[in-house]
Amino acid sequence: MSGLPPYASPLQRFWYYAFRTICGLIFFFLIFPILVIIPLSFNALPFFTFTKEMLSFDPAGYSLINYQDFFTNSDWNNAVYNSFRIAPVATLLATSVGTVAAIGLSRPHIPFRGTIMAILISPMIVPVIISAAGMYFFYSRIGLQGTYWGVILAHAALGTPFVIITVTATLVGFDQSLVRAAANLGADPVRTFFKVQMPLIIPGVVSGALFAFITSFDEVVVILFVGSSHQKTLPWQMFTGLREQISPTILAVATLMVALSIMLLTTLELLRRRSERLRGLSPG
Repeated sequence: MSGLPPYASPLQRFWYYAFRTICGLIFFFLIFPILVIIPLSFNALPFFTFTKEMLSFDPAGYSLINYQDFFTNSDWNNAVYNSFRIAPVATLLATSVGTVAAIGLSRPHIPFRGTIMAILISPMIVPVIISAAGMYFFYSRIGLQGTYWGVILAHAALGTPFVIITVTATLVGFDQSLVRAAANLGADPVRTFFKVQMPLIIPGVVSGALFAFITSFDEVVVILFVGSSHQKTLPWQMFTGLREQISPTILAVATLMVALSIMLLTTLELLRRRSERLRGLSPG
């Protein structure tokens, strides 16, 4: 039941359990700070620490006041509205550009393919503060600083590398003979893409879109540089709450964002399994 063969040596057994212990400690180190936020979000008092009532599991120590403030406060409502007004459009743009770029770079005859790939995924590698500063000076010169479309383009630039990587990984197992067969049967490139390629790579496209959405929805540095007070998103409002008023409502917002992240990660895992089944890498 332990997964070890009966003939395993003592050293093999030691490394087997040591590896799992180290993985468990790393998992605890990464997850525990997130788990602490969830019960704190139900604190009946405006504190960022556990009260005596909470530690003794007294119902009087728990309340939904932070969630009530989040859903009734106009500042938080406007921030949510701006986030959902910006993130979907930026996701759509990043997914379109990233998918086309990944399909183009999957062709073996493309010159300087490695260099082009490195340039396209550079926003994911370069520190965000550098990208934000560059976008600020560039957008100031072309008149996009503080505009809605300026923020959209900035977030799309940050999300495109994730789409390119996920779609490129999906195209690794794609059979290019299907495209040639469609062309031999008279299908034009557009029809071939939507009828042959897209149904097979759609898990990678949707996965990339979800990553782009998370990147845009969770982004705070670039929006501080290229946005204005009219584009204050949810992460920006959380940053303001920590810097200016230390609002405990942030705990409720963080809990809701954790729940949203779990749903998106679950969707990504389901799409990954579907992609493996389509490519024959796992049983149906």
